[in-house]
Amino acid sequence: MSNGFEAFFTRLCSETEINNQSQLARELDVGRAAVSLAKRKDSVPARWILDLSARFGLNPLWLELGKGFPRPEAVIAAAEEQGAAYHEVPKVRARLCAGGGSFETAGLVEGYYSFRADWLNSRGNPSNMVLMEVIGNSMEPEMKEGDLVLIDESRTDVLSGGIYAVGVEETVMVKRVERLPGTLVLRSDNTDYSPIHLSGDELNTVRVIGKVLWASREYR
Repeated sequence: MSNGFEAFFTRLCSETEINNQSQLARELDVGRAAVSLAKRKDSVPARWILDLSARFGLNPLWLELGKGFPRPEAVIAAAEEQGAAYHEVPKVRARLCAGGGSFETAGLVEGYYSFRADWLNSRGNPSNMVLMEVIGNSMEPEMKEGDLVLIDESRTDVLSGGIYAVGVEETVMVKRVERLPGTLVLRSDNTDYSPIHLSGDELNTVRVIGKVLWASREYR
């Protein structure tokens, strides 16, 4: 099937310098056994798709399912060639937890949302952007559960006080981030939540996924 492990691995190898499963394990910073397990199950964890797409500049929908162009730049170029005034940004199932942390792994790209091309281009390269949903209340009142946020995965250099999507081991959170000497601090806007201080070996478990650029809220 197009979203099975072998099809995914063939696509990945065709667009990167990865050519064996040991290299894949090193890129993902996982054990070789984890790759073997994914192959036996004939499925690919959503986090792998998200991380590899960001690292190699690939279209996550293409990497997961073989749909569309391998690289987002080709999608944008095709749209511009046709005179399109809008770009489509993928919404991924991985949800940002404004709380203790969570990582939804069932499927990856749920669909696409259209944004004005000039608006997106003024804020960065649209090919590096994804949409994620917020769950939890630790970032209230700035962000509420159910909000949709636009993340630029190319902006991983932390500017203190900025809001970022941050992965800590297998969890994904949205927090205000501050760098201190030898320490990364994840702060919540909701004062009921204490700051999370990460230092030493804990920093090896952290990855800054990208900076939050915009949020949308649906009123119920």
